[in-house]
Amino acid sequence: MESIQLDEIITLGQFLKHEGIIGSGGEAKWFLRENEVFLNGELENRRGKKLHDGDELNLGDFGHYRIEYPK
Repeated sequence: MESIQLDEIITLGQFLKHEGIIGSGGEAKWFLRENEVFLNGELENRRGKKLHDGDELNLGDFGHYRIEYPK
């Protein structure tokens, strides 16, 4: 699992773009429809879902991440 440190709360769609998994925010809807994404062990398909400190994001072949924000 890779820890990703972010400066501010972002959405799942923004995270996918931040990590270079998708090229633009418009691709998030397609990506989430075509790939199983698990947030804290539960299936998640909302690109606007906010990611919080300590969240675990499992993108299958695209990686497994832990979200961290400054304390």
